[in-house]
Amino acid sequence: MKVLSVNLGRPQAVPYSDQAQGVTGIDKRPAAGPVRVAAPGAKGVAGSGLAGDAVCDLRHHGGDDQAVYAYAREDLDGWERELGRSLANGSFGENLTTDGLEVSGALIGERWRIGSEVVLEVTSGRIPCRTFQGHLGERGWVKRFTQKGATGAYLRVIRPGEILAGDPVEIVHRPDHGVTAAMQFRAVTTERELLPRLLAAGAALHPEALAQARKYTAAHGG
Repeated sequence: MKVLSVNLGRPQAVPYSDQAQGVTGIDKRPAAGPVRVAAPGAKGVAGSGLAGDAVCDLRHHGGDDQAVYAYAREDLDGWERELGRSLANGSFGENLTTDGLEVSGALIGERWRIGSEVVLEVTSGRIPCRTFQGHLGERGWVKRFTQKGATGAYLRVIRPGEILAGDPVEIVHRPDHGVTAAMQFRAVTTERELLPRLLAAGAALHPEALAQARKYTAAHGG
């Protein structure tokens, strides 16, 4: 298991951004050298956990619980076959394009050591948005991505440091609750009856998803 590329985005003005200013950092490109990774701070104030990576919509992206976004090269390859087009590393706005790692099937609270220093923890899946659809230029993309459910994973930074393309990834902690990033994604999108099951992931779960799960469970007598 390894990191194929570490991808960074710069602010660009586009017609499809959810931002009022019309800018986005979703178009991420592989970095040539090592990149510093650290916890960025609170959502709504802080952006990416990767130095040099732009997050323009702080309402929905960035912050400690969405500091890093990872997507599997294997899933990009699957989309290439379905869409009939090439998808370079970083095409989905991911910071880390991985090889040999089950990203969407990663458990909430699962921890990855990348290289010799960095440790990241899985918090949630990625919810697609209009900016993502506009970036790819695929009609109906939000619905299609949601139905597929190969969501990738957001991660928080447990131990900061530098990462580099080619760094090995080791799973150093794997919880036993069975709540994956893909399950969390389905629970907050298409299968809300799954929300009570998310509670098993506890505080490792993204706080917004945890609040949704608690609210739903209380309302339905769980």
